[in-house]
Amino acid sequence: MTAALKTVDPLAATRDIATVMRAIGQAARQAARTLALTPPAQKTAALTAMAQALRAREAEILAANREDVAEARSGGATAAFIDRLALDAKRVAAMAEGCEVVAALPDPVGTVMEHWTRPNGLVIERVRVPLGVVGVIYESRPNVTADAGALCLKAGNAAILRGGSDSFRTASAIHRALVAGLAAAGLPPAAIALVPSRDRAAVGLMLAGLDGAIDVIVPRGGKGLVARVQTEARVPVFAHLEGICHVYVDGAADPDMASRIVLNAKMRRTGICGAAETLLVDRAAAAQLTHLVTTLIDAGCEVRGDATTQGVDSRVVPASEEDWGTEYLDAIISVKMVDGVAEAIDHIERYGSHHTDAIVTNDAAAAEKFLAEVDSAIVLHNASTQFADGGEFGFGAEIGIATGRMHARGPVGVEQLTSFKYRIRGAGQTRP
Repeated sequence: MTAALKTVDPLAATRDIATVMRAIGQAARQAARTLALTPPAQKTAALTAMAQALRAREAEILAANREDVAEARSGGATAAFIDRLALDAKRVAAMAEGCEVVAALPDPVGTVMEHWTRPNGLVIERVRVPLGVVGVIYESRPNVTADAGALCLKAGNAAILRGGSDSFRTASAIHRALVAGLAAAGLPPAAIALVPSRDRAAVGLMLAGLDGAIDVIVPRGGKGLVARVQTEARVPVFAHLEGICHVYVDGAADPDMASRIVLNAKMRRTGICGAAETLLVDRAAAAQLTHLVTTLIDAGCEVRGDATTQGVDSRVVPASEEDWGTEYLDAIISVKMVDGVAEAIDHIERYGSHHTDAIVTNDAAAAEKFLAEVDSAIVLHNASTQFADGGEFGFGAEIGIATGRMHARGPVGVEQLTSFKYRIRGAGQTRP
């Protein structure tokens, strides 16, 4: 490894990581108080300036990224990992455009969600407010630096970002552009903080909440990272552990539509959390099974099937019990024949991860039953599971997808990065 590629921790010789993180937390908490009262126009100006800074600093960002990619390659990183890590001019432009899209979204802060007047004359309003300080822990994808920073800012939150060690240089260069945008709009640089160290202890300190500075944690990365965050965090977490997504082809499904949806749901991008991992086919649609299986295999997908599925194509691999609960993130799918929508729902409840599941059918009653009874964050009728994306929902971007049942669920966009409070106006009322 050349000298230029050596891991450099700028804090190693000065202060210990706990002291550094405590200072970051305190500054972020102060910045959050400022952002909560920042007018929408000023946040828009900051986001626009951030986009301009990203474009202006493209050469700096790409140079840093080349060093990160070279170091990852020398360490034996896989092609898929390199693809997530690497940036080019198009990807830098996409980050800038993402900031502008978020800037154009309606500002949620201060929105009156509901209001009513009590018999005693008290006027009560439920109003959106920022969460406060959002900690984001992510791996490999340096563009998350811009996405997370922009979304948190729009929602009036300060952000503390801890990127992956492999993308440290790139994330730092992107962060410098974001800070330049904040400064241009007169906002504190601590509004979007990047942990300036590769020290893994920083993650543990964030999960502990930085002495109450962090209000919520959002992990973006592999199962190992998310599992650690969900196990160790002492603050609320917006996350999903796995994306075990299903497509159920009902007996009343249009064959051409079913084929298009199944192929897209599995093969458009196999490594994303919204990719279908299991195909369930109604016994009443048995005539479609051969075509669906052949289409998938011919597209380069390995099919692991139950006994019925194995019988339609000799290339089908026998499925094990483990397959029904596996997130492959690869060109592999498990296929099973079921007796109607009720059995499909039972299978999804047993093996699914409450992420994204779809039904393909022209039977309105079957569709409504599926939509009502499948307890997933995202449930679709006659559409691909690959629409599990904040941008596709019109959110501009997302900070992640949550499968919990509290507050934020599904794509976590600007609105989901807010909470609410009650404002009550009276005229001297006292309680008897």
